[in-house]
Amino acid sequence: MKLLTRTALSALIYFFSVFSIYAGDITIKITKKYLNLPVSHNVNRAHMSFEIDGKQERSFVIRLAPAEADYWVFCDVEHLKGKTIKISYNGDTAGLSKIYQDDKIEGSESLYKEKNRPQFHFTTQRGWINDPNGLIYYDGEYHLFYQHNPYEKDWENMHWGHAVSRDLVHWNQLPEALYPDHLGTMFSGSAVIDYDNTAGYNKGNTPAMIVFFTAAGPEKQVQGMAYSLDKGRTWTKYDKNPLIDSKAKWNSQDTRDPKVFWYKPSNHWVMVLNERDGHSIYTSKDLREWTYQSHTTGFWECPELFELPIDGNKNNTKWVMYGASGTYMLGQFDGKVFTPESGKYYYTSGTIYAAQTFTNIPDSDGRRIQIGWGRIQNPGMSFNGIMTLPTELTLRTTKDGPRLYSVPVKETEQLFSSVKSWSNLTSNDANAKMKEFYNADCLRIKTTIKLSHATDAGFNLFGQRMIDYDMNGNKLNGMFYSPQNMTSMELTADIYIDRTSIEVFIDGGIYSYSMSRKPDNDNAEGFHFWGNNITVKDLEVFSVKSIW
Repeated sequence: MKLLTRTALSALIYFFSVFSIYAGDITIKITKKYLNLPVSHNVNRAHMSFEIDGKQERSFVIRLAPAEADYWVFCDVEHLKGKTIKISYNGDTAGLSKIYQDDKIEGSESLYKEKNRPQFHFTTQRGWINDPNGLIYYDGEYHLFYQHNPYEKDWENMHWGHAVSRDLVHWNQLPEALYPDHLGTMFSGSAVIDYDNTAGYNKGNTPAMIVFFTAAGPEKQVQGMAYSLDKGRTWTKYDKNPLIDSKAKWNSQDTRDPKVFWYKPSNHWVMVLNERDGHSIYTSKDLREWTYQSHTTGFWECPELFELPIDGNKNNTKWVMYGASGTYMLGQFDGKVFTPESGKYYYTSGTIYAAQTFTNIPDSDGRRIQIGWGRIQNPGMSFNGIMTLPTELTLRTTKDGPRLYSVPVKETEQLFSSVKSWSNLTSNDANAKMKEFYNADCLRIKTTIKLSHATDAGFNLFGQRMIDYDMNGNKLNGMFYSPQNMTSMELTADIYIDRTSIEVFIDGGIYSYSMSRKPDNDNAEGFHFWGNNITVKDLEVFSVKSIW
């Protein structure tokens, strides 16, 4: 028998010192930053739990690969270094032996370089994402929390993922912020900074960052809170959660997505909570005890309520209330009751959903900045979903009264460089000039189309209609759209094309829409303007820098 080399013997001693495998269990002494877990969609989900000293540390379901993995996911366990965890799994236990720890995640060498990795939209390193949560600015950082399944690229195991940015463009993914607990999985919510210590969590000169979330159990959805004193890096949940349990009041399980903000005129906190058929208003002095005040019907999920000046005039404002689908009302708010005056209107449509705006933006900035969930598939990848471009929301006077506008924030301009521009082209000329960009991975395109002999016109990418404008029927990509000049024959568009998505901002942002980018169709022309004798008045193409 061949004797083991000293290196091989050392490796075996190390393995058995940190790994112990039993039927259905594995124990690991944590010495590295990550645990890497293999996933296969050829097996059913089964329950996995981590225990430390007999106490459950986390619990989730996963499709643990017993053989070849479709992809790998990871757990950041740096905070558990030096501790021994027992991993239990009630599925095929063959996959337990494949779990390993390392200071890098499996596949890190190709991270952010994958074929269908969006290049200027935020995506999570692994797993599923949906609604943005807890958008807040604090001490030089923009915080993006988000609905996250860290263990699979499909929806399940709702956690709060977390990323931070200093410019709204380049993001650094942090460990999970909130984990499921005895009340349920972590659904959507919001964040505030408690400068006046109303909840009593502040420490010295450090104000608490406090998040509000829905805990979604099998029988009901309730509202909870947690606080952080280290800029959102670690979290402590309120020991008397839930704050609000309103299932009985509404005879509905659909009570979720708390949006909390400070209402200065009355010196109290406001929570807008989606309940059954609309948005309810609750108020509080201490963020713990909440009093129901009013209800506005007609919205579904992910409420927002904020004040905006009209045309930048701070003496002339309206309050905006919206829901997850992108419809909104304008009205007045007295701290307890929202009174609608006009609406409901669309300002955006398509794959965007559950958009939320940042709180705590400094007064010197004053912008209302929004990010939404892009319901975008990323074929062949180990992640799903994207965050849409951050946009600034404004109210502007239109022929129909004040309306909401949305345009990408100024910080995104650093990503785009103009490479070609032309004026007054026929569609054939424009199509010829765009041929050199057929193979471009990502592009930004600004254009103005003038219809004179046509009642409809558009702009395609390999047969996919990025713009499909019916001037006679006032429809733009299937939605009603009436230009500000009612007899206008022109349409302007600012188009952002990423690897798996397209976002289009029309006529200065009065309307926008998003879509999945379809695979290139070899039987269709790449970039193609169409419409009877149209004029492409302006056409400008920009190259794109990756945010990674």
